[in-house]
Amino acid sequence: MSKPRGSAPPTRTVRQRFTILYAVLFLLSGSGLLALTNLLAGASSVTQPVPGQTPPVPRPGLDRAQERVHQLEAQLSDLQAVQSHRLLVGSVIALVVMAGISFLLGRAVAGRVLRPLRTITAATRRISAENLHERLAVPGPADEVKDLADTIDGLLERLEASFAAQRRFVANASHELRTPLTTMRASLDVAVAKPVPVPAQTLALADRLRTELDRVDSLLEGFLDLARAQHGELHGRVPVALGTLVSESLAARAADIAERDLTVEAHVQDAAWTRGSPPLLSRMVNNVIDNAVVHNRRGGSIRLATGTGNDGARLVVETDGPVLDPEQVARLTEPFRRLAADRTGSETGAGLGLSIVAAVVGAHDGDLALHARPEGGLRVTVSLPPEPAPEDGSRATVFSPPEPAPEGAAT
Repeated sequence: MSKPRGSAPPTRTVRQRFTILYAVLFLLSGSGLLALTNLLAGASSVTQPVPGQTPPVPRPGLDRAQERVHQLEAQLSDLQAVQSHRLLVGSVIALVVMAGISFLLGRAVAGRVLRPLRTITAATRRISAENLHERLAVPGPADEVKDLADTIDGLLERLEASFAAQRRFVANASHELRTPLTTMRASLDVAVAKPVPVPAQTLALADRLRTELDRVDSLLEGFLDLARAQHGELHGRVPVALGTLVSESLAARAADIAERDLTVEAHVQDAAWTRGSPPLLSRMVNNVIDNAVVHNRRGGSIRLATGTGNDGARLVVETDGPVLDPEQVARLTEPFRRLAADRTGSETGAGLGLSIVAAVVGAHDGDLALHARPEGGLRVTVSLPPEPAPEDGSRATVFSPPEPAPEGAAT
């Protein structure tokens, strides 16, 4: 699942449209001015007899002078034609030069006019769920651009209030729901621990209720992790080694792997380091491996690998099983989305595992890819930003969950 990178640039921007519009308007006005100039110049070159006068009558002895006058008039007419042609050529050249200048000026003016909009766009893209407290705060006169910026600031303020209310709801719900769960579990433990013989039906019912309480508690924990990851609560980012998390997760699930007779092939590299929240990254790795264990055929195999590549630190997990529908696999990151239970013979889980994985990866600016393997099964690839290994060679800071309480102990 790729995180959002921003919208693709438009093929024709507003600045280009403003520039073209400015240049076209200048060409139209310049062409009109050129046509009017040449029209007036052509009209002024036409000689007309003065009203009230008659053409002179040729008189003897003046033929030679009159012929000279005609020659001068012809030369004057040719000179006017040459000047008109030069005027036309010069006007066209001036029009072309001014068209280029107008295009550059139009681009500069359009850029200056649209600069506040680019500032608003860049600031809006920087604001996410982690920094909703930021505002555009565009200075300037009370015009349309300022009104747009103020409207976006109002929207951000409402979003910040909504996110804060959702976080408070998650925190309050976790407290309110854990209290009755703890009370119910303690009551069951007290009921089955009485010295008097407890009927077998009561013991069976207590075991069943305890199992359901564990499922509800796990579901609640999944909701909390999903909410924390989606809200970007990544306080205390430290270098984390994916290989260490994978090794600890496999060790914690050794019994489940043996029970399902699964073969694990792990290739763990010490160079696969990233920076993030240890609890959330640990939950991410646990969910990926849980998905590989639970949704696998009995006697199947799990192939895990950690390493570094061009896209950063990587975790790859492959499982066996029947051939899956790629369209359904692409929707597995949606909450409560599960494939058909008959592919593994199990209905374990609430469909939040890969949703939490996707949220944690997105909160760490990573990428999650799910692919249906052609030979059957699922391939999960997690890519996270790389982090240099500590120079002192120390182990990664990892999240160690608390040990479970002994059976029958009050919680």
